[in-house]
Amino acid sequence: MADTVIFRLATAEDVPAIVAMLADDPLGALREGDPGDERYLTAFARIDADPHDELIVAEDDGKVVGTMQLTYLAGLSRLGAERCQIEAVRVAASTRGQGLGRRMIQWAVDRARARGCAMVQLTSDKSRVDAHRFYDSLGFANSHEGFKLALS
Repeated sequence: MADTVIFRLATAEDVPAIVAMLADDPLGALREGDPGDERYLTAFARIDADPHDELIVAEDDGKVVGTMQLTYLAGLSRLGAERCQIEAVRVAASTRGQGLGRRMIQWAVDRARARGCAMVQLTSDKSRVDAHRFYDSLGFANSHEGFKLALS
């Protein structure tokens, strides 16, 4: 991946490209809708207004080629330490296999460290075996079992 990639906060104009990346895999294809759906812009506005949320894009030559959301969680555990939750990590199909995902996660870890977070955590669907190997290679430990309850 070229050194021309920059990481920045997403803007409302980035939302269609982000949604397209979220939908561009077997799981996302089942749950995402039209990138122009106003609900995405409503969600973006909420994320953008919250100082504990950051929607990040990786941009190369003016084109969004990656995205992830960082959420900073407060807690009493670990002496009141803040932790960073990384979610919705996606790399555009045209740039996969070039090291961008690794750069994105390292950037997120560095950002969390600079903010003073004590831990970075993420979840990955059990079916994403390649993603699990990727996160293992970055030093993440598969330390917890996660549970979800769909409400809709």
